[in-house]
Amino acid sequence: MSMDKKSWYAVYTKPRWEKKVYALMQEKGLEAYCPLNRVRKKWSDRIKWVNEPLFKSYVFVRIDEAELTAVRMVSGVVNFVYWLGKPARVKDSEIDVIRKFLDDYSEVVATPVSLQKDAKITIRRGALMDKEATVVRVMNNKVQVIIESIGFSLVALIDKSNLSLIEK
Repeated sequence: MSMDKKSWYAVYTKPRWEKKVYALMQEKGLEAYCPLNRVRKKWSDRIKWVNEPLFKSYVFVRIDEAELTAVRMVSGVVNFVYWLGKPARVKDSEIDVIRKFLDDYSEVVATPVSLQKDAKITIRRGALMDKEATVVRVMNNKVQVIIESIGFSLVALIDKSNLSLIEK
């Protein structure tokens, strides 16, 4: 019995090439997913429902590692989204959640979480996991946070992906 070694990966595309890249991947026999959001567009003479990519400049592809180069060769693909120096894998369950969510809702807006100075966050991974902290400074993918614990203020530089914003 062979195990399915395919994983979902996020691919970064040229701007406004999401649907084209998705179609080109399908032509090459690759399993791809471009989450489309049904939105109402208004022109001067009419209103129309259109399908727009939910995530600007992103398409998901389900492949094994041997197919990484083939995906990079698809016209319109800029590169894979990387995490810790490797193409980032996306869990099957996360793709399923996106599909179900889009089945249930239309006119969805996907906005990246932006961390700002003085925002309250929770650390999701590492030695300080589940600790609350305050953002001191944001620098590209890193965030400097202050963790007030045991009477001391600890300042740490943490990757944004390891943080969760605490809702007010």
